[in-house]
Amino acid sequence: MKKRVTGIGGLFFKTKDAKASKDWYRKHLGFNTDDYGCTFWWKDKEGNDCSTQWSPFKDDTDYFKPSEKPFMFNYRVEDLEALLKILKEEGVTIVGDMQTYDYGKFAWVLDNENNKIELWEPIDSAFQ
Repeated sequence: MKKRVTGIGGLFFKTKDAKASKDWYRKHLGFNTDDYGCTFWWKDKEGNDCSTQWSPFKDDTDYFKPSEKPFMFNYRVEDLEALLKILKEEGVTIVGDMQTYDYGKFAWVLDNENNKIELWEPIDSAFQ
C-alpha cells in the first residue's frame, strides 16, 4: 500500500460573506483569489508541482454535511480507490460515492468526531 495521505489538499470553511473574506485575504495577506478562493502551488520532495486550495464557502452550504462543523479539510492521497477499500475494512464511515473529474478523484469520510473529510487523488497538471 502506498502512503495514505501525502499532504493537505485544501482548507474549506464557512463564512457569512465568501466574497468579502476573499477580498480581505487578498488585500491584507496577499492571497491571489479567484471565484473558488486561492490555490497555493508548491513542490513535493520529488520536485513535482502540487497545489493546496483555500476556499471560503457561504455559511449555508450543504457541502460539509453530514458534519455540523463550519470547516472541512481536504487531504491529498496517492491511490484513492485502494485507500477506500482499506478504510471500509477498518470500519470508517464513507459518505457518498467516489467522484472522478479531469483534475482528480474525490471521496468523503467521517472521522471519529463526525467531521467530514474530503480525500483527493489529484491530477495537478490539470490546473497548469
